[in-house]
Amino acid sequence: MEHSGVLPAKKRLVIKVGTAVLTQDGQLAIERMGNLVDLIAKLKNEKKIEVILVSSGAVGAGYTSLKLDKKIIANKQALAAIGQPLLLKHYKKRFIEHGIICAQMLFIADDFDSRKRTKNAQNVMEILLENNILPIINENDVIANYELLFGDNDQLAAHVAYYFNADMLAILSDIDGFYNKNPREFNDAILQKEVFEIEQSSLEMKHSANSEFATGGIVTKLKAADFLMKNGIPMYLTSGFDLTNAYDYLVDGNHNSGTIFQAKK
Repeated sequence: MEHSGVLPAKKRLVIKVGTAVLTQDGQLAIERMGNLVDLIAKLKNEKKIEVILVSSGAVGAGYTSLKLDKKIIANKQALAAIGQPLLLKHYKKRFIEHGIICAQMLFIADDFDSRKRTKNAQNVMEILLENNILPIINENDVIANYELLFGDNDQLAAHVAYYFNADMLAILSDIDGFYNKNPREFNDAILQKEVFEIEQSSLEMKHSANSEFATGGIVTKLKAADFLMKNGIPMYLTSGFDLTNAYDYLVDGNHNSGTIFQAKK
């Protein structure tokens, strides 16, 4: 399958949405979740694009029901167990309004190291997509130990895009693109609309996340982009708070803002 900066005729898109977008003030951000659902529904129902959603937010959703210390790994896993069905409940309620049925798939890093498990997952994915079902993917925090964790859903989403033959990964984040320097520190930071190569020094920057429930940050997004670029798949990074740029590019094909990490030919 040939990949390019614009979705080709055969359209399969992975959308990843982060915890910072899905939670606000210790609660699920229901309005933003609804806006995301509306975008995906438009892509599926009007543009006939196959969409796979990689959704963070299970730990944050769990914390709305039980206040545990998130610094303890077992507590975080327990919160994910509580939060995952809450998250799916909200998604299911909103997607059914658009006539879209959801399915849940949970993965750990080890799943993609097993040829048999990867093949099984690919077979299930094809059945779901052929029947117009929306797969919603998250990391299986409950059974994963430290070695088996992806650690962030940016890199999980990159593996999902690669192993399930997507044409592009779109990350909707609290980061609206990749800048030449940190826009939170420098007013003159310039958004890079297209990136063709990521410097090793950028991949080795200190990992930082902007939400107390999040595990990502710009570094994990650059690592995801680097993995995909090397495997011929482009990645688009834009805001998940205001979906204007996402609509412009993903629905209308107009790249007004956000960063496209172009696939290496």
